[in-house]
Amino acid sequence: MDVLPFILATASLLAIPGPTNTLLATSGAGIGVACSLPLLAAELGGYLLSIMLLRSVLGPFMHAVPVAGIVLRIVVSAYLIYLAGMLWRHGGHEIAGRAPVSFRRVLITTLLNPKAVIFAFTLLPLQVEAFDLLPWLGLLAVQIVAIGSAWIAFGAALGRGLQGAGRPLLVYRLSALALVVLAGMIGVQSLTMA
Repeated sequence: MDVLPFILATASLLAIPGPTNTLLATSGAGIGVACSLPLLAAELGGYLLSIMLLRSVLGPFMHAVPVAGIVLRIVVSAYLIYLAGMLWRHGGHEIAGRAPVSFRRVLITTLLNPKAVIFAFTLLPLQVEAFDLLPWLGLLAVQIVAIGSAWIAFGAALGRGLQGAGRPLLVYRLSALALVVLAGMIGVQSLTMA
């Protein structure tokens, strides 16, 4: 794949609402842009680690045992439902200046994000050595940080706009519903693959 199509494809995929973007926007709405910026390191680390694990460990296993891909999707769906429950229960309670969306939660969610599978096996070149993959991962890393920042800013703007409407309770509830819908879509896709 050439550089420009790669950048356009990865940017489009990263911009689509998903579990990590939902958490970033939720944090932006709850505690603002500046306090949410450290979550970008969790997102970046989660994607890069997931891509490398998928390519080096799961790639050969999923090729040998096709049902492993279905099981992986079911596990991701279950985790998204768990995460939605946590967001729903958290409501709008701020915990003494702590971010309701933690670094750990963003890292784990990104590790399990289905987008990483698309990056690992579809958008990144497959038949290259790890060293030759570095420029592609660098381009992806820049996009992850830029688009993640945009999701945090979007959440902060949404949070300011909803101040009179139960902020951040409404944002948490909408985020939880978005995660349930995404989990349902992944779950249905897993059942149709079986």
